[in-house]
Amino acid sequence: PRHSNHQPPTATAQQPPQTNTMALRMVYDKTMGFAARQYQSVLGNQLSQYGLRYEDLLIEEESAVAEALSNADSDVLISRTRRLKRAIDLGYKRKNLQDYAPDMELDTFKKEISLDIEKIKARDHEYAHLNAHNKM
Repeated sequence: PRHSNHQPPTATAQQPPQTNTMALRMVYDKTMGFAARQYQSVLGNQLSQYGLRYEDLLIEEESAVAEALSNADSDVLISRTRRLKRAIDLGYKRKNLQDYAPDMELDTFKKEISLDIEKIKARDHEYAHLNAHNKM
């Protein structure tokens, strides 16, 4: 039998790698979006039990959060402090906020300082980037 130098046909029927990557990315994005919505729902329910907002969980020792809180309006700070104290009290008593205020409207994911934190982090990143030459 003769051996031919003929190569087997390449896989032209397969999609190019970029298309496969895009398809995987779409599946990943949908999966992560679903998981994120589920997590947000569970987290929102847990926070509402104590009357907290998501921003109340941010660590004040982080420099961007500390600066945003120092620049925040006094009403924002007073409200945050009251929510935290109420949550500590409810946790100590092993009670739920709905036991005391069943009709209370809660805006668990309201953003009061998040935009300031993002701006501060962007400013700090830009400052570090612009001054990177000084570290050499």
